[in-house]
Amino acid sequence: MGAFSVCFFSSVQYSEPLDSTSAKKYRALKELGDIIVIGFSTTLRPRAFEQEARFYLLPWLPAPALRYPFLYTVGSALAVCAALRGDSSVLVAQSPYEGFAAALVKSAAHLLGKRVALIVESHGDFEVSPFLQRRRSFPAVYRFLIRRVSRFSLRRSDALRAISASTRRQLEAWAPGKPIVQFPTWTDIQPFMEAGTAKKPEGSERVLLFVGALTPLKAVDVLIAAFASIEDRPVDSRLIIIGRADDPAYERRLSDDARALGIASDVRFLASMPQDQLARYMAGALALVLPSLSEGLGRVAFEAMACGTTVVGSRVGGIVDLVVDGRTGFLVPPGDVLALARKMSWILTHPEKARAMGEEARAFACRFFSTESYVSGYKRLFEQAAESAAANGPRSR
Repeated sequence: MGAFSVCFFSSVQYSEPLDSTSAKKYRALKELGDIIVIGFSTTLRPRAFEQEARFYLLPWLPAPALRYPFLYTVGSALAVCAALRGDSSVLVAQSPYEGFAAALVKSAAHLLGKRVALIVESHGDFEVSPFLQRRRSFPAVYRFLIRRVSRFSLRRSDALRAISASTRRQLEAWAPGKPIVQFPTWTDIQPFMEAGTAKKPEGSERVLLFVGALTPLKAVDVLIAAFASIEDRPVDSRLIIIGRADDPAYERRLSDDARALGIASDVRFLASMPQDQLARYMAGALALVLPSLSEGLGRVAFEAMACGTTVVGSRVGGIVDLVVDGRTGFLVPPGDVLALARKMSWILTHPEKARAMGEEARAFACRFFSTESYVSGYKRLFEQAAESAAANGPRSR
C-alpha cells in the first residue's frame, strides 16, 4: 500500500512553531504520507503553517461551549475541503466527541464522490471522565448527549484506536465487530531515557512527585490528604506537584488543604514545564504518584519509568497495564487515602528498595514504547481503516 493522505481532527492546541515534542511526533509520522492537522491555536488568532505537517489552527475561544461549535462548523468545512482536494483519504478523530463532526465530514465527502476512511480514537473513559474533570450543569442532559454523540461516531467509523486494555474493552462494548488497533500515546521518550541514564541527584530531600492536570479526575486532593497522614514521615520528605490548573477553584482548594493539614511547607506547586526539565524532576524523585480516579493510559507513568523511577498509582484504566504491583511500583484502590499513604510511607522509608524497583520499571518502559512501534501502530491502523472503507463505502467518482 502506498503513502497515505491523513487529516487529524481534534481540539488539541498547537503552537507556531511547534513545541519539540509535537515536532518529533509529526516528523516520525511523516514517513507514512502527507498529513494535515486541524486543531486549535494557543491564542485567539487563527494560524495556518507547515512544519512536518500542514496545520490549520482555529482560534482558542475562552469556553468549551464556544470552541466545540466552532470546531464542528469551521473545522469540519476545512476537513471537507481537504477531502475534496484529495489531500485527505483517512480522517482521524482523536476522541468520540470530535468523531461526531468527523463522521459528518465523511458522509459529506461520500455524497460528493470522495471516499474517506474514518478512524475514531479513545484516549480515556469517554463515559465517565467528563464528570470527574469538573462539575457539569444538567448532568443527565450532558450524559445523554455524550452517549448519543459517541454512539453516532463509533458506529460510522471504519477502524478504532485504543491506547490501553481498558479503552479497548470500552470500544469493543460500544462498537462490536469494529477493527481495533491498540498502541500507546505518543511521548518524546528520549529526554526521559537520557535522564534515567544520568546519575540520580544526591539531594537531601526525599521527593514524591505528581505530574498532571490539577482536576478532580486526578484526585490530587486525595494525594495531599495521604501525604499529610503518613505517620513518622521523614523530615526531609517533600511532595512536588507539577501541572496546569485546568480548574482554578480546585487548585485553590488544594493549596487550602495543604495549609489546613499543616504540610504547606513540604508541598510545592509548579507549573507545566518542557519535557527535558520534567525528566530531571522525574529522575530525581523516589516515586511518581498517580492517584487518578480514571486514566486512559497514564503517559506520565511510563515517562517516569523510563527515568528509572517507580510509580504508585490507582488500580484504574491503563495504569494497570504499566505497573506490576510490588515489582515496578504499587497499585492502590482509587480514592483510598490510607492505602496510598502506606505505599508512599514505604517508598520514603525504603529509598534504596524504591530505586531498585525503579530500575525494573525502566526495563519495562524500554520495551513498552518506541518511536518505531508508534509509527508501525499508525501504519496498521491506516491500512485497516482503508481496507474497511473500501469494502463498505461508495467508490470515488
